[in-house]
This record gives sequence, C-alpha cells and structure tokens, in this order.
Amino acid sequence: MTTTTSDTTPPDGQAAAPTAGDADMQRIALVGNPNTGKTTLFNRLSGLRLKTANFPGTTVEARVGRARLGPGDAPAELIDLPGVYSLELDQIEADVCRRVLAGVTAPRGESAGAPSAVCVVVDASNLARNLMLVGEALRRRLPTVVALNMTDVAERLGLRVDAAALEQALGCAVVPVCARSGENFDALRAALADARVPRTTPGAEEDALRAWAEELAALALRAEGQTVRETVTDRLDRAFTHPVLGLVVFAALMTGLFWALFRLATWPMAWIEGAFGALGAGVEATLPAGILTDLVVNGVIAGVAGTVVFLPQICLLFFLLSLLEDTGYLARAAFVVDRLLRPFGLPGHSFVPLLSSHACALPGIMGARVIPDRRERLATILVAPFMTCSARLPVYVLLLSLLFRDRPAMAALAFVGCYALGIVAGVGSALLARRTILRGKTRAMALELPSYKRPSLRTALTTAYDRGMLFLRKAGTIILAISVVLWWLSAYPVVDPPSESTALRAQAAQVEAAAPEDAATLREQAASLERTHAPAASFAGRIGRTIEPVLQPLGYDWQISIGVVTSFAAREVFVSTMAVIFAGDEEAADESLLDAVRTAKRDDGVTPVFTAPVAWSLLVFYVLAMQCLPTLAVTAREAGGARWALLQLVWMSGVAYVAALGAFHLARALGA
Repeated sequence: MTTTTSDTTPPDGQAAAPTAGDADMQRIALVGNPNTGKTTLFNRLSGLRLKTANFPGTTVEARVGRARLGPGDAPAELIDLPGVYSLELDQIEADVCRRVLAGVTAPRGESAGAPSAVCVVVDASNLARNLMLVGEALRRRLPTVVALNMTDVAERLGLRVDAAALEQALGCAVVPVCARSGENFDALRAALADARVPRTTPGAEEDALRAWAEELAALALRAEGQTVRETVTDRLDRAFTHPVLGLVVFAALMTGLFWALFRLATWPMAWIEGAFGALGAGVEATLPAGILTDLVVNGVIAGVAGTVVFLPQICLLFFLLSLLEDTGYLARAAFVVDRLLRPFGLPGHSFVPLLSSHACALPGIMGARVIPDRRERLATILVAPFMTCSARLPVYVLLLSLLFRDRPAMAALAFVGCYALGIVAGVGSALLARRTILRGKTRAMALELPSYKRPSLRTALTTAYDRGMLFLRKAGTIILAISVVLWWLSAYPVVDPPSESTALRAQAAQVEAAAPEDAATLREQAASLERTHAPAASFAGRIGRTIEPVLQPLGYDWQISIGVVTSFAAREVFVSTMAVIFAGDEEAADESLLDAVRTAKRDDGVTPVFTAPVAWSLLVFYVLAMQCLPTLAVTAREAGGARWALLQLVWMSGVAYVAALGAFHLARALGA
C-alpha cells in the first residue's frame, strides 16, 4: 500500500486545523461524491435547522446548519459542500471545496480558518472510487471522520465492508451509518466531536492514489451471498437507458409528474386563494374607503396573491423531482438525453447546466463554467434560457387552466409539451450556433450511474421548502414592488365614466318600468364599458396602447401588452399584472383570478381578452421569449461581453414572436 506519513505539517497551501480558542464554534465540512447521501446525512444531523446561501462569487449552493455532537456540547456548524468526484478537478465545485478546506472562505463570505473536522461521506456499495476522494481529503491533514453510508445498499448487493479494518488502515474513525434512517448517528456525532488527524495519507501521484484506493477496498470488502439485486439493476438500466424505450419512460414519468402537479395542488391553491380573498375583504371592511384601502387591497394583496397562489405547484414540482433524483433515475435520464445533445453540438457537460436551468437560468448559465471548450460553453449559455424555468410555471398554470378547465390530464400533456418545446428550441438554436458562429468539435461525457435506492422524504421536503422560500422571497420583494407600481399606473389618472355608458344608463332608466330585462342588459353593457374605460385611460393603458401595434398581430390587446412589458423584470410578474388589471375593480374583487381573467373583455365590452388562440399564442411566447433582465446581465458577464446578451435577446425574442404568431393563426384556423 503506497502511503506517506506526517503527523505535524500540512501540505503547502493548506491551512492547519484550528486549535482550541481559534473560533467560537466548531465547524465541520461534509465532503463526498455525488449520490452518496451526503445531503441526506446533513439534513439528519442538522435536524433541518439550516440556511441556504451561495458561496461568495459563485452560484454553488451551500447549506449551513447546526448540530449538537453531545448532550452538553455547544452547537457545531455544519457545511454541506457540493458533491465532487475529485478535489483536484478544474471546476467551480471542486474549487469551492478546496477553498473551504483551506480556510480561505466560507459560504457567508467570512474567512473562518480551516474546518475543525472533515466528514467524508462514502458510498459503501462503490468503495474503491469513493476512497479516492477520502485519500484527497486525508492529504489536507485535517481531523477526519469517514461516514460509511449506504451499507444497506451494499448488503443487498452481497457486499459487507469491514469498518474496523478500514479504520485501522486509514488511521481515522470510520463509522457505518444509514443517512436515510439515522442508524448509528450517535456514534457518528461522537466521532466528529473527537475527530483526529489521520496517521497516513496516500502518495501525491494520481496513479498512486488509485492503487491505494483499490488496495484498501480489497482489504475492507467482503463478498457474501448472491448479488441478485445487481441483476435487477441491470435489467432496469437496459430499459431506462435504452435509446428509444428510455425516452418513452422519461416522457411517461414527466407526464405523470405534471399530472400530479395539477391534480394534487388544486386544494391548497383554493385555500390560499380563499385566504387572500378573506384578507382583502377584511381590510376593505376595516379601513375607510380611499386611496390607502385601494392600494392595500388592489395593489398589494391582489398582486402578491396572484403569484403566491401558485406556490403549491412549485413546491410539489421540486419535491417530486427531488424524489426522482434520490432514486438514481435522473442520472439515467441524463444518459439518455446525452445521446440527443451530441448531434446538436452540445457536450455531455451541458446536461447539468441545462437541467439546472429548468429551475432557474441563472445558476444554469453560471454552471456552464465547468465546460472546458469556450465555444461549447457559449452555446450552452446562449440556449440555457430556452429551458422552462420555475418562473414560467405560474404563467403556464394560468394559461393552461384557461385552456383546459377541469381537464387535468390534457393540461398535464400540454405542460410536458411546453418543456419539450423549450428543449427543442434550445437544441435547435445550439445546432445553428455550432454550425455558424461557434464551429467546433463536440466532446463526449463520462457519466456514472448511481445505484438505485429508496428516496429520502426528508431531503425532498427540504428541497421543496428551499425552493418555496426562494419563490416567496421574490414574491415579497420584486413582485410586490412591481405590483404597487402597476396599481398606481393602472389607477391614475382618475377619469369620469365614458359618455356612452352614461347614455346607456339613462336609457336603462327610461325602459325600466316597461322592459326590466332590457334595462338590465343596458346596465350590464354600461358596466362593461366602465370596467375597461378607466384602465384604458390610465398611465398603464397609455403604455399598453403605445406598444399594442407591435403585439397586435399575436392577438394581444393593450392590457396583455402591459403584462408582456412588465414581465421583463421577472416572468411571473405577468400573473400579478393580470391580477391588478383584471381583478382590481369592485365587481371582480370577489372572483378568483382565473374567473376574472376568463371573463375579461376588450374595449368593446363584448370580445373576451383571452380567447383560446390568444392563450395558445401567449403560452408559446412565454415558452420561448427571453424575458428576464437578470439573465441577460449574467449572460453578458459569463459570456464575456454585452454583445452575447444582445444576441440572446434578439434571437429568443424573434423566435418567440414568430412562433407565437404561428400558434395564434393556427389555433384560429383550427377553430380553437
């Protein structure tokens, strides 16, 4: 076994372990390969008492929590470092791990010194590869504990790890645990509280490290019984990674996921909607009529409610995706999709940034830093915003609810179609870029398929909570501010009713006695004119009318045009804009947002604003359009110049306009 021995001096460039009194709180860094259950272990240790932030200067997420290692101990700080296959890789995640272990930085930006201890989480069912990361951690000469996780998976594969033999060879504590169930966590806490610097480290050369890991794995592994589960895994992989059947399985799973999204989120959406409605009614009943009440009810409450009502879908989406990822399936999906990306000039490395862009394009674009080739990296950055991000979900839900009322199965299929359209537009644009301005050879990607395992409900709930809180913070800041501005723009200047409505009301009064039904019809026509007259004369209406000629070929009137413009700040603002415009008058105040939008009329007081062709056109437009100013700013920074952001804006806007135009006229031709 190739080892070097050093008990006193850390390698060059590495910080020594802090001594007692160097810091007020013990800091423990969790390191591990992807798919080892590291985050599940972190959640179990911290008891979900955590904060989520980005490492300074990066979009790499860090979870920071606290845990008591013993009954009388002060809380220790836990840092869940990003999963990496090697600490020496030239990628941002590995660089973050190196800097934290060296004490250069911490998730909140402070320089706190090297961690008090390092906990390396190891997959017991894939010991040799995981031990290479253990060896790299041991080279840091920090107090180290190895958490031997997923021992239950190893046993099902007919493998048993001799933890005592491994501990003796490594010279540091090795604790078998099950992160999912919390088994043996008391022993892990005790080991972390008493972590010691390992006696031995592997050689510095890569080949020496590999030989060291394989020799240790051979020493510690014991084969027992039949490896029946391996055969089951192979059979599943033959289906899930098949070039045709794998795509069918992926499409079926995504369709089922989105069906559940529409079906299960119906009830909490109704509760939230009812709560905001009751809140608005209570405020109106409590405060005197006037500008303040109007601002609170129609500006703040209506604007935020129009977005927060979609929180259940967003939380449920990330909850279900987390479960899928935890089972090991998403890696198979990546393998299948990788086959599709290569012909379009995108490398396998692009899959992770593009997958991340389905949550938000910002981390996806910044995650493209891991792509070595500049042309491939630029192509990925340019097409990442085509992926359907979570900001688009409220818009999708609103429009699909209009198109497929009480038909969740059809809405789910259309939802999948939105994702598919974005992907097709993205890879098509990438192909065009790689054949013209970004010519070059595409590299292949090496991908590890993790073992199948039962997903962690705790991890899925934590993920849903994190994403939900992020969404709420945005709703409480950007969307609230924009909603208040929109309310002011749509409420002022105050104008008198139009002369046409005054004449209609006078005519209704004249025929009331002889023809009450005709009088009621006349009053309804007058009310319709009044509902559209005030917004049309407002500042917002004037802005909408200015840009209406540009968007009129897509079927949009001035009211929708306002939403299109304001949503450049954040796509989901479109929903709150519609809430302010269409649910801001007295007659619509007690209706749901969907009902208010569904019954909204154009200036003539008769034609619906949201016909089926208009809804289809808007849906296609929001799938493809670049409507996110922060994304453009990040593109300019990551791509190396504003010209790339301008190209992205012009190209995506042009594609969205043409596609929405085609969708509008096709829907009209088909009689939608």
